[in-house]
Amino acid sequence: MKLAILSCSPDCYSTRRLREAAAQRKHEVRVLDTLRFAIDLQQAEPDLYFKSKPLSHYDAVLPRVGASITYFGTAVVRQFEQMDVFCANASAGISNSRDKLRCLQILSRHQIGIPRTTFVRDKKDVLPAIERVGGAPVIIKLLEGTQGVGVILADSVKTAEAIIETLQSTKQNVLVQKFVAESKGRDIRAFVVGDQVVASMRRIAQGHEFRSNVHRGGRSEPILLDEHYCETAVRAAQIMGLRVAGVDMLEGQDGPLVIEVNSSPGLEGIETCTRLDIAGAIIDYIAAQVDFPEIDIRQRLTVSRGYGVTEIHIPDGSEYIGKTIHESGLRDQDINVLTLYRGVTVIPNPRSHRVLEAGDRLLCFGKLESMRSMIPEKARRRRRMKVKALPAESPRESLYPDRSSTGDKP
Repeated sequence: MKLAILSCSPDCYSTRRLREAAAQRKHEVRVLDTLRFAIDLQQAEPDLYFKSKPLSHYDAVLPRVGASITYFGTAVVRQFEQMDVFCANASAGISNSRDKLRCLQILSRHQIGIPRTTFVRDKKDVLPAIERVGGAPVIIKLLEGTQGVGVILADSVKTAEAIIETLQSTKQNVLVQKFVAESKGRDIRAFVVGDQVVASMRRIAQGHEFRSNVHRGGRSEPILLDEHYCETAVRAAQIMGLRVAGVDMLEGQDGPLVIEVNSSPGLEGIETCTRLDIAGAIIDYIAAQVDFPEIDIRQRLTVSRGYGVTEIHIPDGSEYIGKTIHESGLRDQDINVLTLYRGVTVIPNPRSHRVLEAGDRLLCFGKLESMRSMIPEKARRRRRMKVKALPAESPRESLYPDRSSTGDKP
C-alpha cells in the first residue's frame, strides 16, 4: 500500500508514530504538508499538484488536518475523494466534527446522549437560554476551541451573561451547555477505528481546574468501556462520517453524553496511558480497506430505476410491532432489510425471525414506491426521504477480544 499522511507537523508524536507503524508493516508511506498542495480542476480530470509537481498515485490518504487550516485541508481531502483515493476520514466528516455546533446538531436527531445545549445571538435570549439548560452553573464554549481552550465554567447567571456578552462583542460564536455535575471534572476519550473502540481512557481534572484535558494538566487512566459506551462512541463517529475518531464523553447519570467528536485525535496521550499500538490499528484498518474497499450502496444499489435505499421507522402503534421481519411481509414487497438500528445497537443483516419493536429503524433497499407508502403522511411532508450508506465495517479484530458483534449472521 502506498499511503499519504497529510500533516503540517511531520515531527509531532502522532504523525511520527503513524509513519513508523506504516513502515514497520512494509507499506510505502510519505508525510505530505497539507498546505503545499495545489488543486487543479478541469472537465473529467480532477488533479492535485504537490510542491508544483504532479502528485503521484496513492492508494490511501490519512488526513491530519489542523483546526487552523480546516477549509483548505478539507478541500485537499475532497480532491483526493474526487480522484477515487481512499480517505480514512471523509472531508464532510472532518468539516462537520470541527464545528461544535454542527456536530451536536447532527447528533441531536439520533439516539445519542448529548448535554443540553443552546446557541443564541440576541442578548435578550441569553437568560432564557441559560434557564432552558438548567440554570447556573453552565459551560460556555467557543465553537472552534481545541484542547480545552475556549471552555469556561460560569458559576452564576450574571457571570455567564457577562462572559457571553463579552465574547459576542468580539465576534465570537459561543455555545451555552448544561454543566454535568455528576461527571466531577472527568471525561472519557474513546478511540474509534472502523467499527471498533480500540482504546479508551478516563481523563481527570486536577486541583480547581474543571477541564480534564491533558493539555490543561489533567491526569489520565486506562479503562475498559462497557458495551453501551462503546456502541455510543462508534455510532457517534459513524454518524459524523468518520472512520478514525476520538469521541469524548461525559459519564452522565443516565449513561454516556457525547461532548465532542475529534477527526484528528492525538495519539501520544492515549498510547502512553493504555500502552496500546493505536497507530498500528489505524494502519491495519486502512490497509484492509484498500485491499477490500467498501461498496457505496448509494451509487451501486440505486442504478435500477425505481429502486433505492431509505430508512423506515417503526413507531408506537405500528402494525409491524411484535412481528418478525419475515411475518412483516417486507420481502414480499421486494424490500430487503440491510441493517436494524435499535437504540444504540446496530444489527447488520438481521435474520428473518428477528422480532420488530417500537422505535426500531430499518435501513432498507427495495422498491421506492413500496417504501414510500410505509412512511406516515406527516413525516413525508416534513422531510424528504434520506439515502444512507451502511456503517463502515472493519475487518480488523478489536483490541477488546471479549466483545462480539451484535449482528445476525445470514
